[in-house]
Amino acid sequence: MTTPEPARDGLRLSPFRGLRYVPERVGSLAAVTSPPYDVVVRPDGLRHLETADPYNIVRLILPQAAAPTARNRQAAETLHRWQAEGVLRADPEPALYVYEQRSGELLQRGLIGALRLSPPEEGVVLPHEDVMPDVVEDRAALMRETAANLEPLLFTYRSTGSTVGATAVIERTIHRSPLLSTTTEDGFRHRLWAVTDPAELAEIDADLSRRQAVIADGHHRWATYLRLHAEHAAPGPWDSGLVLLVDTARYPLRVRAIHRLLHQLPVGDAAAALEGSFRIRKVDGPLPAALDSLAAASEAGGNAYLLAGDGGFRLVDRPDPGLLDRTVPRGRPEAWRSLDATVLHSVMLEHVWQIPDTAEHIGYIHDAAAAVEQAEMRGGTAVVMHPVREDVVRELAQQGVTMPRKSTSFGPKPATGLVLRSLELG
Repeated sequence: MTTPEPARDGLRLSPFRGLRYVPERVGSLAAVTSPPYDVVVRPDGLRHLETADPYNIVRLILPQAAAPTARNRQAAETLHRWQAEGVLRADPEPALYVYEQRSGELLQRGLIGALRLSPPEEGVVLPHEDVMPDVVEDRAALMRETAANLEPLLFTYRSTGSTVGATAVIERTIHRSPLLSTTTEDGFRHRLWAVTDPAELAEIDADLSRRQAVIADGHHRWATYLRLHAEHAAPGPWDSGLVLLVDTARYPLRVRAIHRLLHQLPVGDAAAALEGSFRIRKVDGPLPAALDSLAAASEAGGNAYLLAGDGGFRLVDRPDPGLLDRTVPRGRPEAWRSLDATVLHSVMLEHVWQIPDTAEHIGYIHDAAAAVEQAEMRGGTAVVMHPVREDVVRELAQQGVTMPRKSTSFGPKPATGLVLRSLELG
């Protein structure tokens, strides 16, 4: 498989008039924020956010109504009402936004802007995961109705690590007074600054126009941007989409796994079906201890998983090489064929358990404890994964190879609700 050639014209991040909450109109900026739509644990997490503040952003990204069309119409009406009431207000001039997240020793800084859309074959924006068409359609319907980018996607790029170009502008900007500063309940402190100076915007553009980016979080929303762009032939605001760009040479991201919840398969049945094809051992809990066992097995080499759902933990590793050879698709790099997510989907889900990859059968949960808790409550199976290294993700993306969907969770993810982009403002 050939590596996409970087386009001569790389990343183009444009200023926009950010739509932001007016602090005096809400309980607190922290109370109106939310994690990204696909990280909110429903229904408990959704209910918690809805009750945190009547203007919480979750009412826009996850509107609640009986039918999809009613949900999306409700979100659009809510967005327009909040603007009319002065709860949300557009900044006076277009800007790129420096965004900082800090928790203890973890520090992440990047730029939020409207990124020019480009298909994968141009080699400017590189996806690393497949997407689910129904999720793309769901997000597209919401975005059409609201005519807004409600959440910044998380993209990474790599500079030389020196303090020049975009990095230099970021490092200068953080010494100025921020537009906002708030600490969310997860302990992260968030700060936001606007960059409007033409010379600094030109400095950023000259740097980023030589870069390519990897999608860290937001594959479905990027696919949504591309779909809606194709629906609007005339040049305009649909030609770009809201992203946060982070230089991982300076601010490395955390990479975490996304776990699977098998709704209709009891853990005892799941383990029994794997007998003879994998090594299966009971390991001691509680969950942190079991995760240590999983990490040790993964670092020793080969595929490893943790099964939970009946109060205990089973470590599954050492798949039969002959089974892998027969069931894992060929024609892909070895790094892809040996991924835990590849083996899970090709061997365990499709061949052994014969479970279709639909929402009725499989849930995708970012938090291991939440996956285990839900499996125990519902009598299903939690398949707890070990994260993929970032260099493997980048290597595959640069080869034009996508991983199975929901293979990774990069973070920290930008908080939703700090800055929105209304396409009606241009």
